[in-house]
Amino acid sequence: MENKILFSEKQKFNQWWIWPFFVLTTGLFLYGCVQQLLYKIPFGDNTMSDSGLIFSTIAISSISALFFVFRLETNITEEAIYLRFFPLHLKYRKYLWTDIETAEVRQYKPIAEYGGYGIRGFGNNRAFNIAGKQGLQIVFKDGRKLLIGTQKADQLIEILNSQPLKK
Repeated sequence: MENKILFSEKQKFNQWWIWPFFVLTTGLFLYGCVQQLLYKIPFGDNTMSDSGLIFSTIAISSISALFFVFRLETNITEEAIYLRFFPLHLKYRKYLWTDIETAEVRQYKPIAEYGGYGIRGFGNNRAFNIAGKQGLQIVFKDGRKLLIGTQKADQLIEILNSQPLKK
């Protein structure tokens, strides 16, 4: 990002209902490992093998950890929009203003339009979102569409309206 940053936002999964689910699920599998591997008491009615239990515990713990570190980062400069969905994208994706036909903040329905949160969409209509129902809708000159979720819609509208962005 060579230019001065005009807008910056970092979002994380912070919905209250996600964390009890991950904590309880991970805790249950960790408890099962302790009971079955350390105390040699079979865990559950249809006991899983030790290696299966270890693998499942690692998988559930890894998914929980991923949700803890996931973050959507958006930066806007006079030259481009920069986007990163960490840790899936280690480098920012750069969308030049010269390639963009329109960019506006709009209300959207995450589940109905994109099937939920995260990296979503099909073909030429993609979305990167973490929470909420507002996003920056970008339409590129080649017809592709990209929606970037935001929790700072008012600030984003102000930047889009007041800045002579390079088009």
